[in-house]
Amino acid sequence: MPSALPDGEPAPADGRLPDHALTRPSAAGFGVYVHVPFCATRCGYCDFNTYTAEELGGGVSRDTYPEVLRQEFTLAKTVLDGARGPVDTVFIGGGTPTLLDASALTGIVADIDRTFGLAPDAEITTEANPETVDETYLRQLRDGGFTRVSLGMQSASPGVLAILERSHTPGRALEAAAAARRAGFDHVNLDLIYGTPGEHADDFRDSLAAAVDAGADHVSAYSLIVEDGTALAAKVRRGVIAQPSDDVAADRYLMAEEILSEAGLNWYEVSNWAATERARCRHNLLYWRGGDWWGFGPGAHSHIAGVRWWNVKHPSRYSQRLTARRSPAQGREILTDHQRYVEDVMLRTRLAEGMPIASLQPSGVAAIPPIAAAGLLDTGALSTGTVRLTLRGRLLADAVIRDLLD
Repeated sequence: MPSALPDGEPAPADGRLPDHALTRPSAAGFGVYVHVPFCATRCGYCDFNTYTAEELGGGVSRDTYPEVLRQEFTLAKTVLDGARGPVDTVFIGGGTPTLLDASALTGIVADIDRTFGLAPDAEITTEANPETVDETYLRQLRDGGFTRVSLGMQSASPGVLAILERSHTPGRALEAAAAARRAGFDHVNLDLIYGTPGEHADDFRDSLAAAVDAGADHVSAYSLIVEDGTALAAKVRRGVIAQPSDDVAADRYLMAEEILSEAGLNWYEVSNWAATERARCRHNLLYWRGGDWWGFGPGAHSHIAGVRWWNVKHPSRYSQRLTARRSPAQGREILTDHQRYVEDVMLRTRLAEGMPIASLQPSGVAAIPPIAAAGLLDTGALSTGTVRLTLRGRLLADAVIRDLLD
């Protein structure tokens, strides 16, 4: 089942933001995230805020969802009152956005443009389940302004896909990637998961090779995490399958770095590799660099100048609030300077561009020598004033970040 929302103070019914949030735009840009909460089935490892047709209940459907979103677009325009825009990046995620008609997705992008304005070079991305797209559908998206597609490949191994309860066949993601290239997409990402119980080294090696051969210019590779409340967690608890191994995950990561870098895809964030600087996901970089974004849809999170809020989770409740001309936000928090500093270190340290030493507090600067002595920081980057992880440091990124913050 979907994970729980965080605690926080009640959000204003009209969605208003503190005055300071409207007068301090981020140099990292302004993005829009749109959550599409529909899935045909629920994968066993997934705890995202998604719903099958049986779980939806009344009040919202795939056909009516774009109109419901438009109501939150209108609310956001009123709240921001011109303080943000144009939109630099749009990311439509889920769920499975491509369960909506292509015309619905391009219509959502057109609505964002009419409401806030799109920057001339805006990056516009949608996630896609490989089973839900073909070349005709992808051409409609490209003609409607989409520049980037992120396909959930996960693995080229039938056995791994079965454990993850993915519905697509091993070759389908590769066919979809090729179709996206033919449709004219600027950038094609393939998502991989490694460390699934029962996965062999050759399974992941074949998955990486297949992603490269498919012509993807961006690959995201994530270690499997068993989330509480998922079907996978229940199987692990019952002993049906084993808990993923940290040692195996580390070996898989090293394999990813070797194969992807040899193919010309270089890491720019711990879990992400791109063939060129332009192929990097600008929307995710906006998150990692502390930018501003408004998240639309049930369960979506937003951040504007240190104010973070999150919407109610269920699509029906989301729709009901907007119909009643109320903000769908369930709660919010206004981050302190220290909280913003902690998040800045946590996120920017994971980037290949690194974290400026000058941005660290004295305790963080003092922690650098022993971390570097352990081989976790790039000494060349340190000499130019930047904290940058080595390959070994990437394997231990969480520990490095804890030491910098302690």
